[in-house]
Amino acid sequence: MKVLWITNVLLPDISQDLRSGGQVSGGWLLGLMDAMAGLYPNVEFSVATLAGTYVNDLYVKKIGKITYYCLPYQFSDHYNAAMERIWQNVKEESQPDIVHIHGTEFPHGLAYVRACGANHVVVSIQGLVSVIARYILGGLNVNQLSRYITPRDIVKSSVLSMPKTYRERGEYERELISRVKHIIGRTSWDREHVWAINSKAEYHACNEILRDGFYKATKWNINTCNKHRLFLSQVYSPLKGAHMVIQALPLILKEFPDTQLYIAGVNPMKHDTLKEKIKFKTYPNYLYHQLKDACLMEHVHFTGALDERQMIDQYLKSHIFLCPSSIENSSNSIGEAQLLGVPCVASYVGGTPDMITDGRTGLLYRFEEYEMLAYNICQIFKNDRIAQELSLAEIAVATQRHDRRNNAIRMMEIYKNVIE
Repeated sequence: MKVLWITNVLLPDISQDLRSGGQVSGGWLLGLMDAMAGLYPNVEFSVATLAGTYVNDLYVKKIGKITYYCLPYQFSDHYNAAMERIWQNVKEESQPDIVHIHGTEFPHGLAYVRACGANHVVVSIQGLVSVIARYILGGLNVNQLSRYITPRDIVKSSVLSMPKTYRERGEYERELISRVKHIIGRTSWDREHVWAINSKAEYHACNEILRDGFYKATKWNINTCNKHRLFLSQVYSPLKGAHMVIQALPLILKEFPDTQLYIAGVNPMKHDTLKEKIKFKTYPNYLYHQLKDACLMEHVHFTGALDERQMIDQYLKSHIFLCPSSIENSSNSIGEAQLLGVPCVASYVGGTPDMITDGRTGLLYRFEEYEMLAYNICQIFKNDRIAQELSLAEIAVATQRHDRRNNAIRMMEIYKNVIE
């Protein structure tokens, strides 16, 4: 079987070959490919994605057993009809039995379908930008954010334009979903939204395979974690809800004054040097003033960029992992935290209730209710028994949900169904 993947990221091998220097991501894609290749050695994988300015024309390179097709276009919010000719070339060269488009967030997948048709094509849902557009500002309004607009965002596009941008991208997404006959999803949220767009498409459920290190890592331990330490996986967009955690912090600190919040990634609020001032954005400026006004700076720390091993270390050091997003489909960060057994507190949004059974495999609260967020955190801080029970239940459910062998077998079943 010849399988062509169309992805939103450059996988590590081809990224290194191009010396792109960009952040390597897509660990879940490698996990799925490795699991499938181990079970089905006769499957031939090709991977196509956009390589931006690193190539001038269609660049084809076989590395190991994988053939990579790099298109000379950057990821864009706008449709580019020039891609259609190159997609036809990719199809002719790769001769796929099945085409798997990973994600609907950008219009290059639609360009493939417009150029080559939807026969033997399956699209897997990551996020749904047409729906995310409603929640992208995380409950904040334009007037709130406008007070903190930075010079960089006056010149370039800013968080204030994100709802419009996501709505426009959502039109391409809706067309892609309406054109194809097969969809892969993993939550009731994405299933029902796909149904609303294209009720005739066949929906195939398949869970994610996570990054390899999370299966092998030591499990979380109440006796070795740093007590009253919270962990957030990122804060770069309002939809991730960092501003709600900041509102909850004073309530938590009343009961646990030593609480510390750790956030993965480089600190986007730094604006000391000229270079940092030039890059300073509106939402980080809003967060900066939230923290400063509430005298919370000493309680918030950024880890810097983390590789997989360092990310695992941050999870295991934490007392609680937080997912306070205004919308999620199925958060890989929740899956990773649960697989390690880190107690989770998350907002009841999107597909998160499919991942967390409230009170058993994590604690849930309504996104806007930061008081409930603070209360749930304090309940875990107060009671080690609750933390340990959540941890054990999370490990059990995540081990089953993210089982590599089962999910690889399920994906092959889907591929055969689509082909037949």
